[in-house]
Amino acid sequence: MSTRTMSVAGSFYPASAAEINDMIFHFNSVIEAHSDIIKSFSTLYGNAIIVPHAGWVYSGFTANVAYRILNNSEPKTVVVIGPSHRVGFDGVSICDLTHYQTPLGDLTIDPQLTKELRERFALPYFSEAHHEHSTEVQMPFIKHYLPDVQVVELVYAYAEPFMLEPVIEYCLARQNTAVVISTDLSHYYNLSQAQQLDSICLEAIREEDSDKLHQGCEACGMIGVEAMLNIAKKRDLKNIILDYRTSADASQDTSRVVGYASVLFY
Repeated sequence: MSTRTMSVAGSFYPASAAEINDMIFHFNSVIEAHSDIIKSFSTLYGNAIIVPHAGWVYSGFTANVAYRILNNSEPKTVVVIGPSHRVGFDGVSICDLTHYQTPLGDLTIDPQLTKELRERFALPYFSEAHHEHSTEVQMPFIKHYLPDVQVVELVYAYAEPFMLEPVIEYCLARQNTAVVISTDLSHYYNLSQAQQLDSICLEAIREEDSDKLHQGCEACGMIGVEAMLNIAKKRDLKNIILDYRTSADASQDTSRVVGYASVLFY
């Protein structure tokens, strides 16, 4: 047994199971106060989502909306793809361990899909890349909503969308397999500037037009987003933007914000 241990528990998300469950309960209590939203969420099904990856205090509500809906599809394997913020390397790294630690208990890393992806797409395993928060912050949500699911973690650094597209397409073609694309939007502008820049990202996503991403979107995970949009267009998937907000919603500081969105593809 080999384990991908937690590296940002207690900073980006709570280190205890009780605190995690309390935060998710709070997020859902806000949603459940709006019966119209609950009704619309219950009808949504899809196997691909875009979610943010900041500290849960700031972006957890937005991410939780997407995981609550992903739960409707009951996937058996979830593939999480995120950008590297700490380590530079060429290409895409796949975590080749057996378990993924979370405060809610370990998740099993899907050995068969990991083997398939490594062999089919010649994906290496750079162990130093797998201390990455953009992927790790997703795992407690996955363990909460889908406790018996298996996961795969992919981290990319110096990469291009064409490197991820065949991987995403291969995963979405498998039965009961979901894909999570991790990204935040603009970083550290004032609120009005951030909303303007983020609107470019959201319009590109809504229209599944990857060219528009290059007209001002500053998402840190844009490579993953672009790859997802290209595959969505190729597979004739539709999408719905589930939530958009900035860090100012939590901090009340409008001078220097980060943007967050969650999206479902179906």
